[in-house]
Amino acid sequence: MEIRLEGLEETKEMGIKLGNILKSGDIVCLNGELGAGKTTLTKSIGLGLGVTDYITSPTFALINEYNGRVPVYHFDVYRLENVEEIYDLGFDEYFYGKGVCIIEWAEKIERLLPKERVILDIEKGKALDERIINIKGSGNRYIEILKELEKN
Repeated sequence: MEIRLEGLEETKEMGIKLGNILKSGDIVCLNGELGAGKTTLTKSIGLGLGVTDYITSPTFALINEYNGRVPVYHFDVYRLENVEEIYDLGFDEYFYGKGVCIIEWAEKIERLLPKERVILDIEKGKALDERIINIKGSGNRYIEILKELEKN
C-alpha cells in the first residue's frame, strides 16, 4: 500500500490514525533516509496511542519508553555498530512484550525482528514536506492494520 502525504499535518493525521489502530504486541518498523520523517511519524503514532509525554529520538539511548493506553517502546538503532549491541538491551522482552514497538532504522536489525510486523518505508517527495510511505509487512496483524487504514 502506498500513501502520499502532502505536508506535516497529513503526516500527523496518518500517524495518529495508525496509533489508534495499534495494540499490544505490534511492531512498527520505520525506514528512510535522514530527514525522511521517521521521528515525526513516531510522535504522531504516539499521540494515537495516548502518549502525553514529549517523544524525542532515542538516538543515543537506543530506546525510550512511554506510557500510553499500552506501553510504547521507541527504538532508534541508527548508531548501532553491529546487531549484537541490541542484545544488551534485552530486545526480545520488548519485541515479545505487552507494548507497541516503534523502531527507526529497523532495516539494520531486520534479522532479529519478529516475522509479524508492519514496515513503513518513508521517502521524501518532490515538494518540501511531501512524503511517500510504502506500507508492507507480514502476519495477521499486518493484514488487519492495512484493512483499518484503507477504511478511511
